[in-house]
Amino acid sequence: MASYIILANFTDQGARAIKETVQRAEAAQKLGAEHGVSVKSLHWTLGQYDIVMEVDAKDEASLAAFGLSVASLGNVRMQTLRAFTADEMKASIAKMR
Repeated sequence: MASYIILANFTDQGARAIKETVQRAEAAQKLGAEHGVSVKSLHWTLGQYDIVMEVDAKDEASLAAFGLSVASLGNVRMQTLRAFTADEMKASIAKMR
């Protein structure tokens, strides 16, 4: 499974319903499981991003389906970053010429 970091910001709709953010996060974790995406951690943050998640996905199509499903609800906008472990980075470096 590949790991990803998801950076999210509340939309105006999401900010207006901020009191429901924990319930929405719990629902997103269940939605992720339905798409083969497991949420390893989820944090509300101060600064440029409102939410940071670390997720594992069985493949990119599953991650895309999850992201599109969450985005369609209209509460957050997301950026997704592929994350590599030290072992994955070692394997990539080993392939360098």
